[in-house]
Amino acid sequence: MTRRRFLSLVPALVFGAIGVGLVAAPREEAPPTPDALLDRPLPEFSLPGLGADSPGLSSARLKGRVALLHVFASWCGTCRAEHPFLVRLAAETDTPIIGINWKDRAGAALLYLDRGGNPYDATGADPNGTLGARLGVTGVPETYVIDRDGRIRYRHIGPLDDRLWESVLAPLLNKLETGA
Repeated sequence: MTRRRFLSLVPALVFGAIGVGLVAAPREEAPPTPDALLDRPLPEFSLPGLGADSPGLSSARLKGRVALLHVFASWCGTCRAEHPFLVRLAAETDTPIIGINWKDRAGAALLYLDRGGNPYDATGADPNGTLGARLGVTGVPETYVIDRDGRIRYRHIGPLDDRLWESVLAPLLNKLETGA
């Protein structure tokens, strides 16, 4: 075989090897689409807390009350920009805000909350993103409205702000609280 002919076969061999690798690669379950979990129960979970004196968080703890489930990380610039809003919201409303610290180090998250204020009634650590994958988290921040029965009633991808609170979240939370 001539060198020229061999070189013309190299791309086909490379693409063939890639194809075999893709077929043989283990398959991961695809995360749910954003609307796939709406009106469905929150996945069962149990997460450790951020520190030794933090009780952790479980799906069972959320049942029986309406809450915001907020996924955040200390390394997330958008989360940092949104954080003062959450601190103010926690001080001005009775709505429980539950934190899921996603793909983060517990020490970094504790420092972040210590410096910026802690708006969360409870916080669970999801360092490997396992719960986030089950929720379909594509990035942080993401927020879910959970009803008394533990069902996901709304999902927001991106930061929370006054406009979203007034136009969507507050009316929905009020409706779920009053049963209207």
